[in-house]
Amino acid sequence: MGSDPKVRAGAVDVVRHWQDSGYMIIYVTGRPDMQKHRVVAWLSQHNFPHGAVSFCDGLTHDPLRQKAAFLQSLRTEAEITIVAGYGSTKDISVYSSLGLAPAHIYIVGRAVKKFSNQCQFLSEGYVAHLAQLEAVALAHSPKGPPRPVLGKGTYGCPAPVDFLRKQSQLLRSRGSSQAERDGGPPPAAPGLPRAKPRSISLKLEGEE
Repeated sequence: MGSDPKVRAGAVDVVRHWQDSGYMIIYVTGRPDMQKHRVVAWLSQHNFPHGAVSFCDGLTHDPLRQKAAFLQSLRTEAEITIVAGYGSTKDISVYSSLGLAPAHIYIVGRAVKKFSNQCQFLSEGYVAHLAQLEAVALAHSPKGPPRPVLGKGTYGCPAPVDFLRKQSQLLRSRGSSQAERDGGPPPAAPGLPRAKPRSISLKLEGEE
């Protein structure tokens, strides 16, 4: 809306932590797609790690429903496992509808009692939260280097900027995980999952 919202301290580092750990970053907003260039410019200006970006199709009276539908399509069509979700108290219902455990739903800001059993409030901010994530990562030290599933040079697509917005734009899974090819189940770890998500191929508007 013509403003330059301030970035909360540590927010960029938290997103970078997940990317460096090998996870795909997906930014989901209730803003209309007419604001896509401005939003992506803001993400780039403030050095947020690159990832896919999802907007609502035009103006809507129910952005939360569109958010949930988009994330659900990632699970069913692309077989992506969502391991953590961040947002405001309004997003709790979105993540809960996906079956995401309260321990992996992170809400920034002051704790609200009625939601205390539905999420983890980051009352001490992203800097303190990052320290907790790093402690968990150290306890589950990886056996190899992280493998990002989306290139670090793009917000979901090459220039000119197009965006992953619609369920029909999910093209296909790029294959089973190494563990599945070896005949075993995908790895799982207690607490915050450390296993790498399945890679996917994305077909974007304007891309041949």
